[in-house]
Amino acid sequence: MNFLRQNTTTRRLVVTVSSIVALMGLTFVVPPITNSTLTRGAAIVIAILGLNFLTGWSGQVSIGHAGFMAFGAFGTAILLKHFSSLPIAATMLLATALSALAGLLVGIPATRLSGPYLAGMTLAFGAAVPPLIQNLSSLTGGPAGLQLETIPTAPSWLRSLRHDTTSLITVNAQWLAMFSLLVVGVAVMLMSNLHASRTGRAMRLVRDNDVAAELVGLNLPRTRVLAFTISAAYAGLAGSLMAFTKGSVSPQDFLVGLSITILSLMVLGGIGTISGAILGGVIYAYSDNFLSWLTNSTGIDPYSNLGSNLKTIFFGGLLIVTMLTAPRGISGLISKVFAKVRTSR
Repeated sequence: MNFLRQNTTTRRLVVTVSSIVALMGLTFVVPPITNSTLTRGAAIVIAILGLNFLTGWSGQVSIGHAGFMAFGAFGTAILLKHFSSLPIAATMLLATALSALAGLLVGIPATRLSGPYLAGMTLAFGAAVPPLIQNLSSLTGGPAGLQLETIPTAPSWLRSLRHDTTSLITVNAQWLAMFSLLVVGVAVMLMSNLHASRTGRAMRLVRDNDVAAELVGLNLPRTRVLAFTISAAYAGLAGSLMAFTKGSVSPQDFLVGLSITILSLMVLGGIGTISGAILGGVIYAYSDNFLSWLTNSTGIDPYSNLGSNLKTIFFGGLLIVTMLTAPRGISGLISKVFAKVRTSR
């Protein structure tokens, strides 16, 4: 126990692994719809982690992260189309590297911009990616997108643990949830270590005071480009995971609206916090269920003008309420409550 207290890296590893094992155990007892919900939120958690690193820790704004996710998703689909025997892990790593390269190319000119100019550039990038994908129809399948040649299916050992009456759909839903939780756990662990590393401290110094950062010898352009590259890599990993769990990719999955949703979820959960990214993913995962219940309860036609924009209205309203009641996000509000409880004892 003393060793764990002294070694923060080991402590983070133990906490992360314990959480993953507990959640994987939970997939055996929850219904398939809950496993599907966990799967839906997993990719968004990773995307928010990447945006948090860029915005929350290095102080750069991006409204085009859906474009980096598209690189990861379509990179995964194209790789599997031409190299179907490639292991899933290798495919995801290559797709992540492709998104990291895109982040590097976007990050180089971004070092000369800040504030609304940087936001505008990333918005233009995010808006340009879906039409670009549609025009490269021979490679990407055009507006229809691509079906994945290989998707993660439940291994024999998992099927053997479930009784014979369990349907294959239920087992596959559980396996996708377990697979997604494993990827999220690795992403959280890497980001946690990165946050505590010298690189993470350099990012936060650049965010807080770029003049002081230069005085201590930090190369500002290099640091900012690195932030874009790492953030885009996380977005690419999120897109790759989304492709695997959906079994298909389409340009319509990565419109600018997704970038704005990820940005909103980051603010809702808490900017610059790992727990905030997880909370944002949970909110996203259950938002469809809530909106479905809302439309059924109120009689709103989901295909009407109001119904088709209900998700945007929901996140916008939730963001306004959160900013008025908890400027540091939900994770900041929880930390504040716990701090008051501790001091009152």
